[in-house]
Parts: sequence; C-alpha cells; structure tokens
Amino acid sequence: MKRNLLLAVLLLICSVVAVPAAEQDEFRAMIDKDGVQRVTVVGGDFYFHPSHIVVKVNVPVELTVTKDTLIVPHDINVHAPEAGIDFKVELSREPQVIRFTPTKTGRYPMYCDKKFLFFPSHREEGMEGVIEVVE
Repeated sequence: MKRNLLLAVLLLICSVVAVPAAEQDEFRAMIDKDGVQRVTVVGGDFYFHPSHIVVKVNVPVELTVTKDTLIVPHDINVHAPEAGIDFKVELSREPQVIRFTPTKTGRYPMYCDKKFLFFPSHREEGMEGVIEVVE
C-alpha cells in the first residue's frame, strides 16, 4: 500500500515537472480587496520568474522584485511610458516594490540589461519576459 502511494506521488511530481516551462511561467494577477494587483518577480541567472505577467488595464499594480543570486548583478526594465509602465530597478536580495497603473493594453517587454565585458547581455542570454496588459 505504501509502495503504491509512493509511486503515485512520484508520478504526480514527474507529470508536473514535464509541463513545458512556458505553460508554468504565466502569472495572471488577481485584484486584491484593496483594488491592487500584486505580483512577485524573482530574477536569477538569466531568468525571471514568472516571465509572463498578465495584468488588467487601469488597475494599479505592485511588483515586488528580488534576486536569488548572491554576486551577479541583475536589474528589471520596462520602458513603455505610453502605457504608464516605465521603470529600471536594480535587483537585490531585499524585496523592492515597483508601483504603476497600466493605461494601455498590449505586450510590453521586461528584461535585464546587464552585460559583462564582451559576453552577451543578460537579455541575450534569456533574461527577459513580458508584461501583458488586458481588458
């Protein structure tokens, strides 16, 4: 009996891990009781998690951002002033809150623009994502 339960748990874990990363990495923000959409974003070595954030237009957003690396510097950038989203924040191990209210629907790239010497930029290495603003 215990063996069957262990096997079932292992199969469940494997099935979750087997889901493509793109499907796992979309986050649809919910509107809290205070009317704010809250999202936590973690930056690591060449990734953001989640990398696809979906928020509603004309509803305030609070992004809480951190990094999970000790030495390598990272930042998070979104430059879409036409949509009310425009920030560049250096990531640290301490959480920081970025506040904005998206005013226009669309897909807006977020990325890390750090680069070391002649190596590819962090964005070129895959440290990018998107904030998608919907109705």
